[in-house]
Amino acid sequence: MKTDLTQGSMLKNLIKFSLPYLLSCFLQTFYGLTDLFITGQFNGADTITAVSVGSQITHMLTVVIVGLAMGTTVIVGHGVGAKKREKVSKTIGNTVTLFSVFGVLLMLLLIACLEEIVAAVSTPAEAVAQTKDYLLVCFLGIPFITAYNVISSIFRGLGDSKTPMYIVTVAGVINVILDYVFIGPLAMGAKGAALATVIAQGCSVGLTFFAMLHIKPGFAIHLRDFVPEKETMFGILRVGIPIAAQDGFIQISFLVITAIANGRGVEVAAAVGIVEKLISFFFLVPSAMLSSVSAIASQNAGAGQHEKSRKVLRYGICVSVCFGMMVALFCQFGAEPLLALFTREPEVVRLGSQYLRAYIFDCAVAGIHFCFSGYFCAYGKAILSFIHNLLSVLLVRIPGAYLASVYFPDTLYPMGWAAPAGSLLSALICVGFFVGLRKRKKI
Repeated sequence: MKTDLTQGSMLKNLIKFSLPYLLSCFLQTFYGLTDLFITGQFNGADTITAVSVGSQITHMLTVVIVGLAMGTTVIVGHGVGAKKREKVSKTIGNTVTLFSVFGVLLMLLLIACLEEIVAAVSTPAEAVAQTKDYLLVCFLGIPFITAYNVISSIFRGLGDSKTPMYIVTVAGVINVILDYVFIGPLAMGAKGAALATVIAQGCSVGLTFFAMLHIKPGFAIHLRDFVPEKETMFGILRVGIPIAAQDGFIQISFLVITAIANGRGVEVAAAVGIVEKLISFFFLVPSAMLSSVSAIASQNAGAGQHEKSRKVLRYGICVSVCFGMMVALFCQFGAEPLLALFTREPEVVRLGSQYLRAYIFDCAVAGIHFCFSGYFCAYGKAILSFIHNLLSVLLVRIPGAYLASVYFPDTLYPMGWAAPAGSLLSALICVGFFVGLRKRKKI
């Protein structure tokens, strides 16, 4: 099913496209929150830490995969906007070939490096065994995670954000049911949480392939489209690699911060892990705006309608900032009840509430550079997103978190400000890039 996002109101297109995508992201994030919630009802801080650390690593991998697949979304969007059916078909075929190989190789590499990965994030001794169990199961499921997110990127490039939503809804229900069975009655701990997630991802892949075979997109895909073509592969990777790298650096900064927290004990590690899950939930709106701006601006860039692309950018920023400020205000008063949903340990609630009250402001500030990143990708300038995120991570996020942990060892509140401070630097750099490119009429 193909949708033309170059016609009509750009605000209406943004809302219609982003809402299904937002729900899809919500349900995917719900996987992790459900894991953590049910784990906290039946287990202690050691298992909570194992699930939070393990799921953060798998989330990083998923984000990198989605970043790489952004190249497909953009190139397919350009083809749809320019009404070049052969380009769309070739891009889809080459995408399937490229990521099939990538998913298998990534799985093998991660399994081989399992011990080193667990050690690298300074996992507390009490949680090491269960973290390994969690990650081994998730790593075996990497081909499923890759397949689902790549095919979803194809749908988004075609302007269809509804089909992935329907699929992930079914997978989400399966995940919740299996979580309760594996973690509760079967008492499988962290391994059960991972197994539930992987099985649900496998079901989503099956449903996605079924949808690809039965939905008529308005063009034909032939066997020759799956044969690797240098120009097509380069086009996908030229956009995807910088985005994957920028997202990877951000996630690495989160892992470094997690390692810093893990070094302060299991209660701090559990508190930071829970807050990271909550933040990933609140970040659904900025993330949806990034993908929506990218998909819609890509089609408009392909059609030569650049003013409409800029309108989508402005609307995306407004939505992201308004939402971010609302949830930041909410968390100033509701931090403790939120943390209490995931753990019964008072010290974890206290520390997590401190961290959340500062960290949550990143939701508003990051929404600005998220939208700019989506816009830059639509115009094939993903390298700009990589640059501003790299500077943010190296100059502010990691050193800020480290210094806060050294000078404020009794509270997590200052450490929580490292993320929004880093996003502020990214946002300022993005504005500078945008102004410079507009003056040179490059976008």
